[in-house]
Amino acid sequence: MPEVICNTSPLQYLHQIGQLSIIPNLVGSVIVPPAVLAELDAGTAKGLDLPQPRSLKWVRVQAPISAKAASLITDLGPGESQVLMLALEMPGSIALLDDALARRLAISNGIPVKGTLGLLLDAKRSGHLATVRPSLDRLQELGFRLAQQTRDAVLKLAGEL
Repeated sequence: MPEVICNTSPLQYLHQIGQLSIIPNLVGSVIVPPAVLAELDAGTAKGLDLPQPRSLKWVRVQAPISAKAASLITDLGPGESQVLMLALEMPGSIALLDDALARRLAISNGIPVKGTLGLLLDAKRSGHLATVRPSLDRLQELGFRLAQQTRDAVLKLAGEL
């Protein structure tokens, strides 16, 4: 299994819809950079319901050791930036990202990506989730950006359209 490096949003949204356990069920362990911890801590301090990765056995915190990706970082947040830096330091790793710009940068640099929606589809395919539609509904209630065309495509891939 390749290393999986996770940004804030997959952790946040899967936790908030009660599906955080699909991550370790699908990928085993996950690397979370310090900037992601800081983003989650800041949200928790504001009263948001967010996971605490330090207490999850399947999470390993790791900081990037170089600024190898510094030229990639333009309009990205600290979490996305550190995820990309770690992914460049770990060839063959998978970046768990939802941000469109971060995903484009990852792909253009040969970094495989997966997002919250891809994890939900994988969970259904592997039998860890019976249906995807309720999770999509809940994500949208939480403010997850999901275009109707993307929603329809995910439901079609899940065999629910």
